[in-house]
Amino acid sequence: MLTRLLHALFGLYAIFVFALCVLFSLLVAILVPGLERRRRLVAGAARASFLLSGVKPEINGLDKLPAEGCVVVANHASYLDGILLKGFLPARFSFVIKGEMRDIPIAHFLMRRSGARFVERFKSSESARDARQIVKAARGGESLGFFPEGTFIAEPGVGRFRAGAFMAAIKGDMPVVPIAISGTREMLGAGRALPRPGPIRVDILPPILPDDPAYGNHHTLADSARQRILDALDEPDLLATLG
Repeated sequence: MLTRLLHALFGLYAIFVFALCVLFSLLVAILVPGLERRRRLVAGAARASFLLSGVKPEINGLDKLPAEGCVVVANHASYLDGILLKGFLPARFSFVIKGEMRDIPIAHFLMRRSGARFVERFKSSESARDARQIVKAARGGESLGFFPEGTFIAEPGVGRFRAGAFMAAIKGDMPVVPIAISGTREMLGAGRALPRPGPIRVDILPPILPDDPAYGNHHTLADSARQRILDALDEPDLLATLG
């Protein structure tokens, strides 16, 4: 009973801290000129939402991120994943977000003003337009962040990776950096209203370079990145369970 009460108190406090950080980020998005300045300030707010809640994620392998443009791909387990990477990766990354977020005006405004890009998943003409813009950004050397599963579920495991991140990397001749995230599903998984305390770990894995044999096409590149993430996690392969 006491444990449940403490978890509830932590969850309410964490939501309060997150709301304050969102409010700060909205003020930044409205008032601060210059994308790079907004990126840095919003990243700081995202980082603070964890640290001020008493959660200090373990971040391993930042030195493996290439200094130039690259594409990072991570497993997706929780609403927290995007905030986590926004806060603890270098601020230069533009995260690619599902197009449905355009229907949430405040979230869309904040994400767009802090450098996010959006991809429509269901309307073919808009999807093609968004994909062209992502490829153009990759060819221009812009560092991009993807959750190639596209969504997350309550059960542990890694699902199918969509092709978009890997096609952009190949067209931009950019390294692909797999990232394994653990602990966020336990903290705030699908269907849970309040976060609960617990450890979070981010492992940034060695990049897959353009001269790697896996770089031959987007299928082999996606399979290689996905397998490296699976190897770093203690979670099942959801594709294997499907037979």
